[in-house]
Amino acid sequence: MEKGNIVEYIDHQKIVCSVIVEVKNQRLRLLTENNREVNISSRRLLHWCEKRLDLSMGRDRLVNTLKKLASKRKEMINRIDIKELWEVLHEEQEWIDLETMTAFCFPDHPNQDNESAVVRAFFGNRRYFKFNNDRFFPNTEEQVEKKIAQERATARKNRMIQEGAHWLKSILKDDHPVLAKDQLEIVNILKSFYLFQTESKYADICKDMLSKADIDPEEGLFRVLVKLGVFNSNENTDIYRLEIPTTFSEDVMKRATELVLSRQVSLEHKDRTDLTTLPLMTIDGQLTLDFDDAISIEDLGDHFRLGIHIVDVGHFIEKGDIIDREALSRGSSIYMPDQKIPMLPSRLAEDLCSLKAGQLRPAISIMVNIDRSYDIVDYQVIPSLIKVQHQLTYYDVNMVADSNKDIIVLREIAEKFRQMRMDSGAIQITLPDINIWVNGDNEVKVNRVNRESPGRMLVAELMIMANWLMAKFLAKHHAPAIYRCQAAPKERLYKGNEGTLFQNWMQRRLLSRFVLSHEPEYHSGLGLSAYVTATSPIRKYFDLVTQRQIRAFLGLETLSTPEEIEDVIQLLELPMSHVIKMQYNRHRYWLLKYLEKRIGQKEEAIVLNKKRRSHQILIPEYMIECDLPLPSGIDLKPEDLIQITIQHVNARKDKLSVFMS
Repeated sequence: MEKGNIVEYIDHQKIVCSVIVEVKNQRLRLLTENNREVNISSRRLLHWCEKRLDLSMGRDRLVNTLKKLASKRKEMINRIDIKELWEVLHEEQEWIDLETMTAFCFPDHPNQDNESAVVRAFFGNRRYFKFNNDRFFPNTEEQVEKKIAQERATARKNRMIQEGAHWLKSILKDDHPVLAKDQLEIVNILKSFYLFQTESKYADICKDMLSKADIDPEEGLFRVLVKLGVFNSNENTDIYRLEIPTTFSEDVMKRATELVLSRQVSLEHKDRTDLTTLPLMTIDGQLTLDFDDAISIEDLGDHFRLGIHIVDVGHFIEKGDIIDREALSRGSSIYMPDQKIPMLPSRLAEDLCSLKAGQLRPAISIMVNIDRSYDIVDYQVIPSLIKVQHQLTYYDVNMVADSNKDIIVLREIAEKFRQMRMDSGAIQITLPDINIWVNGDNEVKVNRVNRESPGRMLVAELMIMANWLMAKFLAKHHAPAIYRCQAAPKERLYKGNEGTLFQNWMQRRLLSRFVLSHEPEYHSGLGLSAYVTATSPIRKYFDLVTQRQIRAFLGLETLSTPEEIEDVIQLLELPMSHVIKMQYNRHRYWLLKYLEKRIGQKEEAIVLNKKRRSHQILIPEYMIECDLPLPSGIDLKPEDLIQITIQHVNARKDKLSVFMS
């Protein structure tokens, strides 16, 4: 190759016609038809010919000549029928050189311009031949069919991008857009991309569509989906991302109806103790409908008899039943400020299996004899029949905490049991709960709940007692169950219940993770030798499984093996992680939604620790953490009490910004 030779190379998937103006080793300096000078390796050349241009004619004339030559070669492409050539040549399955292919295309004295036209034609159409600069190989019929299908898919994709972008632009201008059926596919693509971003199989097409419509892929896309009625403005997108079922199938609902109609309870159960004369009470929140535990207390003169009664869900739902399999797949009921997703259909959770006042129910009762000093003497676990007399709320109990003799005794028993646990090394973490609920108008209500109020304290301690005694009962019989154990914390920050709010918050961080096993082990956090959870079988599948193991030792069903228990633990790992994530995220979302209307408000905060460029702080009023930019000239230390101002909140983006007042 020499100066003046006309050559062609590929740039951004286009063939560029050029003239060599300088040759240096294997590098070429070219002047292109676009009036650009480029330096490339000679290996990048797609085609070159011996035809030379006189470099002395001047740059403008050179460029015009190149343009005319490129145009002439492009026009020649129209005389090449690649499909017809393939139909003649594809059965040979051999490489065909450029000279031969040019002769096929231009049989009358082919020249180097014809060669260039052949290269250009086959470069632009890869459907029928593989192309390797100066030779060609025919594709098989199967390969051609596949390429045609790919081309159609690409064309459809490009058309969808163009039409989708145009439609989205019109949506932004329309105050009340109407969603037509032929637009549902685009909507599903947009929804998938918003939920799963780059993991969506539609990520590429959606990015291009949004880019052409000039729509932000996060907030902008969300607003479009809200405008179209696909989402509401407070959509819980975790439901879609985690594939959480919010309704029950027809088969499950049909089975629930069958159970309600067939599993009636009567006093004729010979294998159950009749406790219907006991003055049972439930103590729950005001909105509770699924009552799974009740309490009774009797003064027998020289001692008290405490009864903790758990509805026997296993009496209604057999292991392996379609309802049982559905409950296993869900793992737990999910409680959120704006929505409850139950583990069991409401006909069971809020009716047949619920300890509703005046209704006869089968139960597993833990009957505990307590001496006059409120110490446990002994206990029994029995199958029973019960009937709740009083449906109380925590508020009801708090109002009579110092005047009702039964409540006073229950408080004394609970406090004595807690002290026993503390003496055994339990870690008492006392932090307020932030209760959030959303009314029908999406108004957010927030209040702090004192977990140490008389009603909540006595229920919490008595349920811990019941779970401990059921764990002891199972361990005594060497029965596998879903036991919970916990190693000692990394560090103890205070003794007893003397810790400050800061210490309680930081102590919770230092707790070891609890472990689930089919064998009993020590639970350091509770200060108990063994522990299970079996007091909420309506709401938690772990509790239902353990309750069934107790039923087995009471002669009511078959005992599960250790292997079966371990299988359940593994099966519940993913759904339970989803439950925890859903509840945390939704609680935080609505709390931030509440704070969006309190920008500029001053709040007290506690410094937790120092990070690289900020301090981590806790706002006690809402029990929420956030970062505080490092204030200049002020040295803050952990547990310092400061005043901050809420600067910016975005619930959808999970953002909370504050500055020091």
